[in-house]
Amino acid sequence: MLIRAAIQDDMPVICEIYNDAVANTTAIWNETLVDVANRVAWLKARTDVGYPVLVAVCEEGDVIGYASFGDWRAFDGYRHTVEHSVYVHKDRRGGGIGRKLMVALIAEAERLGKHVMIAGIESENAASIRLHAQLGFEDTGRLREVGTKFGRWLDLTFMQLVLPTGSPR
Repeated sequence: MLIRAAIQDDMPVICEIYNDAVANTTAIWNETLVDVANRVAWLKARTDVGYPVLVAVCEEGDVIGYASFGDWRAFDGYRHTVEHSVYVHKDRRGGGIGRKLMVALIAEAERLGKHVMIAGIESENAASIRLHAQLGFEDTGRLREVGTKFGRWLDLTFMQLVLPTGSPR
C-alpha cells in the first residue's frame, strides 16, 4: 500500500468514501451528501493553506482511504492545534489502512510544526477510540448528547496527541 498526497483525480473516490460515511455511519455528523465539486473545493481549501490530504492506494492503484487535518478553531491562539479525520473505504475497514494513514498524518503535523492533534470521535466508535489510544492519543473528555443522527443522541469523545513540535510563539 502506498500513502501519497491526494490529487484532483482522487476526488470521485474520496466523495464515495465520504458519502458512505454520511449515509451509513456516525463517523460524520452530517446528513447531507456531497458531490465531487464539493470535494475538489475541499481539497483546494486544505492544500491552499498548506494542510495535507493523504490517500491510501492499494496495489491495484485504487484509493482505499484518506486522511486530512485542518484548523481546530479559527482563532490565532489555536494555530498550533489541528483536528483530523480519517476514512477508509467500507470494503477495506479493519485492515490497518486507518493506522497507516494516521501515522503519515501525524508525521505531516510534526513536519508543519503543529503541537496538538485533536480527534473528535463518536463515543460508541470503539475501533477508532482504540486506534487513537494505540497511537498515543489520550482521552480528554466526553460531551454527552451534543449531536444527533439516525434519530438518536450522540456523545462525542475528545482525544488528543501532544506532539514534540511547535513553539508557543
